[in-house]
Amino acid sequence: MSSLAAELFDYSLPPHLVAQTPAARRDESRLLVVDRATHRVEHRTFADLPRYLQSGDILFRNNAAVLPARLLMSRPTGGQVECFLIRPTEVDHIWRCLVRPGRKLPVGARFTHPSRRLAAEVIAREADGSAVVRFETGEGRTLTALANELGEVPLPPYIERPPAGAVGATRARDLERYQTVYAEKSRQVAVAAPTAGLHFTTELLATLAAGGVRTADVTLHVGLGTFKPISTATIEEHVIHREVYEMPASTQAALYGPAPGRRIAVGTTSVRTIEDFLRRHPQPTDRPADDCGEADIFIYPPRTFRGVDALITNFHQPRSTLLCLVAAFLAPGSTDGIGWLREIYAEAIAREYRFFSYGDAMLIL
Repeated sequence: MSSLAAELFDYSLPPHLVAQTPAARRDESRLLVVDRATHRVEHRTFADLPRYLQSGDILFRNNAAVLPARLLMSRPTGGQVECFLIRPTEVDHIWRCLVRPGRKLPVGARFTHPSRRLAAEVIAREADGSAVVRFETGEGRTLTALANELGEVPLPPYIERPPAGAVGATRARDLERYQTVYAEKSRQVAVAAPTAGLHFTTELLATLAAGGVRTADVTLHVGLGTFKPISTATIEEHVIHREVYEMPASTQAALYGPAPGRRIAVGTTSVRTIEDFLRRHPQPTDRPADDCGEADIFIYPPRTFRGVDALITNFHQPRSTLLCLVAAFLAPGSTDGIGWLREIYAEAIAREYRFFSYGDAMLIL
């Protein structure tokens, strides 16, 4: 097969369609329904989801919780520092971070939070531009606990907030809405939300459960790589980001076992977890145990799918790996999904759907 040009996954989006705030109610967001068998498209709201699911279907969802990972701090000279927590190392209080302005923060640079409850020092710089930072929390507190109190919501760059960070009612709203209702607070391992799940309410989940729709959880540690655009000329040249995931034994059983209904992935993070796990473990074991892995799978046309029959997803950025995944899912085993995806996105733009993290959703059956 010839290489796929990255420009095939580009499109022009009017700026006013980038959602800056969530819908008033989670399930009031719009839902574009794609039926692959009939090639039909319908326009609904997310609250209509139960009419498309049936008893025996299983929703595979990412239960990772988002950490308020953006810390606004300052140097002894008064200069401002933005320290973005990426992931912890194996040593307590030492994290890999993005720090800005990076050129002014060499090894040995120190900075503190205005509350004086948190101090930090850069102890190493990495080739990818990130920093290894040691934190001093005092009071016997963990960095995660302090980040929940002091940190800003790690909203993606296309969502605009005041320069000093979202404060007051805006921060409180983002803390609530940039988090799924089923996020496990003990798993604050994501620095970006699994956004397809943001549309679910507890009431909607109860309605689905009453109709015989089951759920199975995975945990993908969503990283900043999810926002990295494809900058290479071809898709094949792009180096995909890596993300840690956890696959519980109960979820493995749901994947391998007899399927009375469809396996429906809530979001590309769930797809990435499932497909990477099944690539590594195509056959079940006699005694399944909770499993951890690191997803490095890059899904683009004409890939096929081992463990996903339907997909709930948001509308993604141009030249993103997530857009590649959706194109592959529209027409597994071929490249036909690329053109079809462009048509669907053109219709969504014409109908003024809201795009990206706080935007509307798509259901692909």
